[in-house]
Formats: sequence, structure tokens, C-alpha cells
Amino acid sequence: MNERLIQHKDVQLCTQSFGQVGRPTVLLIMGATASMLWWDTSFCQQLARKGYFVIRYDNRDVGQSTTYTPGPPPYQLDDLVDDAMAIINGYGLGQAHLVGMSLGGLIAQMAALKYPRRVKSLTLISTGPWGDSDPTIPEMDQRIVAFQAKRGEVDWTDEQAVVEYMSQGAHLMSGRKPFDKNRHEQLIRTEFKRATNYVSMFNHAFLQGGEEYYGRVSEIKQPTLLIHGTDDVIWSYKHTDVLLAELDDAHRITLEGTGHELHAADWDKIISGIADHLSSVADQ
Repeated sequence: MNERLIQHKDVQLCTQSFGQVGRPTVLLIMGATASMLWWDTSFCQQLARKGYFVIRYDNRDVGQSTTYTPGPPPYQLDDLVDDAMAIINGYGLGQAHLVGMSLGGLIAQMAALKYPRRVKSLTLISTGPWGDSDPTIPEMDQRIVAFQAKRGEVDWTDEQAVVEYMSQGAHLMSGRKPFDKNRHEQLIRTEFKRATNYVSMFNHAFLQGGEEYYGRVSEIKQPTLLIHGTDDVIWSYKHTDVLLAELDDAHRITLEGTGHELHAADWDKIISGIADHLSSVADQ
């Protein structure tokens, strides 16, 4: 594992890479409020051992990338798309396969539209279309909305209080597979200690922009793999039906009983699925 800071205009983006430069590149883009640590180190190593050069990174306002004063941030979704491309440029790479989870999946879709020659394929995990979806699909579970509304009651300088609150949130987002409370608490504690300004992650809730690419999913031509849990309470599994209908070249892997999470029990299926997908792209 190698760490590298990428300078992009007035922003520093903290990245880590796994595997050998020169192999096909996989850029992992995590979702809102979550640092790159949620792409577990072991997950990244296993994916790299499939023959890929894997990069994970902190989006703005999380981890050790540039952070801003809590509140509406001075950047938009479009800037996060450009950040992803800046990382590819910073490593001196021409193209990359993008793997995005949740908000990361939306960023990946926009990147495929804005930089079509630089994005070789997409893998979209636990996300939906950047555009209108089926209005009959359930929105975010109200338990999550109620939980998030309580964050103002948390002392964000108190490590233990933060760990307890964030672990409760992770549990709510999990599906029917066993929830590893100790593992999540350890990850959150590590993330809390590592972050430059932990509470700045909530700036992602104010994100706007990306209108230029909204509703243009059908224009995406890159081969796309959809990976989604049946018990996702943030992005309903049914959004994959919309994506499959919109995309010309897409297929789906279903994670039975999985929520809005990268559950360790699914790693083999996810990693093998990504490797098979990228292998099929290489053969085209």
C-alpha cells in the first residue's frame, strides 16, 4: 500500500494504491460522508491480486483530503468528478475503470459522460441513476432520516460518542447478514482519529451541481456492472431495473440480504464479479 497526495488546483486529495503500476487501473470512489477506509485494505489487496492497479482516495471533506468549514461547501458535484480525473492524471494514467458506491456511483456516471475516453468501464454499487428514476420506487427508509436528524445531539469532539452514533447508523444501513459491531466500531474509531476535520463530512449533505449530466444515463456507452443488495435502505434495489433499462451494455449482480454496505461476506462475489467484468471489457 502506497500513499500519495495529489494536488488539484487548490485541493489536496489523499490517495492510496495497491498492486503494480502498468496493470489495468481501478479507481474506487466512495460515497457521501465516508472516507476511503470504507474500501477495506484487505478488499483492495484482494482486488489488486486479480491483476489490477487499485487506487482508493478520500473525497473532499473526508479523511485527509482538503476540508472546509462545516456548512454548504464551496464546491459542487462537478468538482468531485474533476477530482476523480485529477487523480487519474496525477498517477500519469490514460484510462481507468471506475468503481463507485452510492454517491461514488453518481460521480462515476457523470465522469463517464464528461470524460468518455478516460473511463473504460463502470461498476456501480448500491446506487441509482443520475437522473429521474421510477417514482414508485421507495425513497430512503424513514428510520435513516430520523437517525440522521439526531446528529445535532452528538458531541463530535467526543470519540466514544461519535463511535457509538456512527455504529448505530451503520447497523441501520445493514441488511439481513450478521452485523459485525466490533469491526465497524474499530473502523469508525480509526476514521475519527485519522480525519483532518471529521465533522466536515456532513458538508456532503449540501452538495449541488451536476445538472449538465442529469438525465443522460442512456448516453453512457461504457460497459457497466451493477452490484446491489436486495435490502438496501438508502438506494432501493429496484433502481437497478431503471439502470438496466437505460444502459445499452449493463448487467447485474444481486447480493441477497445485503443492505447499503460492503459486507465482508460478499467480498468474494463482488471482487470476482468486478474482475470478470473488467476481463470481458478487455476482450472487446
